[in-house]
Amino acid sequence: MAAAFPFLLFPKVSSPKMPPPSSPLFPKPRPLSLPFRCSAAAAPAFDLRGYWASLISEIEAELDSAVPIRYPESVHKAMRHSVLSGGGKRAPPIMCIAACELVGGHRSAAFPAACALEMIHAASLVHDDLPCMDAASIRRGRPSTHALFGVDMAVLAGDALFPLAYQHIVALTPSPDLVSRVAVLRVLAEIARAVGSTGMAAGQFLDLSGASCGGEEDVVLVLEKKFGEMAECSAVCGGLLGSASDEELEALRRYGRTMGVLYQLVDDVLMESNGGAGKLRSNASVVTALGMERALEMVEELKTKAKHELERFGDKYGDKDAEFSPIVVEQKLILLIDG
Repeated sequence: MAAAFPFLLFPKVSSPKMPPPSSPLFPKPRPLSLPFRCSAAAAPAFDLRGYWASLISEIEAELDSAVPIRYPESVHKAMRHSVLSGGGKRAPPIMCIAACELVGGHRSAAFPAACALEMIHAASLVHDDLPCMDAASIRRGRPSTHALFGVDMAVLAGDALFPLAYQHIVALTPSPDLVSRVAVLRVLAEIARAVGSTGMAAGQFLDLSGASCGGEEDVVLVLEKKFGEMAECSAVCGGLLGSASDEELEALRRYGRTMGVLYQLVDDVLMESNGGAGKLRSNASVVTALGMERALEMVEELKTKAKHELERFGDKYGDKDAEFSPIVVEQKLILLIDG
């Protein structure tokens, strides 16, 4: 279930781990813009590319250590391929960390949960790609886990990544030094809710049932469950680990869900504009179901809604439109998050 979000909640540039400014994240072309939040005073100098790259480097090093090759080797090799194969933009963990920093938390408080969210995201994609689900043989431009290791190893790899993620959170979250034990329990419960039978699993069920080809209400429900849940969960977990207030948590929840849906809409619009190039799908896109005109209207509506949620954090932060400018290479879209 490819949840995601080309967005971010960004902390102040004065963060001690913030790299020096460099060039913008994406060159031209410039088809769409999406909202994010950064420090008002330092917004012009914010180095999005550096922030993202520095976090990816830390996240991938942690994931490499967290998923070693051990007995049974076949299962662990499939797990490592699922989590560490190139092309992933690590949007769930980055959103978790950025949300934590936004509400005043320290990066180290959210880091274990952020890496765990990437494991869960990878596991959901492994299961999504199976022949009995979306039947995708390619993931991130490379063979999907079942295509490379077989369906049996793919199922086991996905099954194993879920509990490994929970174990990673419990064992490595700095509690009670930076994070209360209650907050850790709430994070675990939030993740369980998001991936469970009323969350991402429900979204996949609805998609397989053909709801994504129905009317607007059905299509939006699929988007919210299949894609919005992971984005929502990532934002809320970051808020919990940063000791956000209840009001801030609810704003992050709505913002995350909105951005998860918005991502998929933008994805579909760009795919249709590019003649259908991009990731393979078993079901119709939102554009096919609702038409390009309505899809573009929904993009604008969701952008407005996302900005509204960010305004709840007060005048401590300023609004800025981040250009969503995917690079077009040989007619293939390089998306902002895992495709």
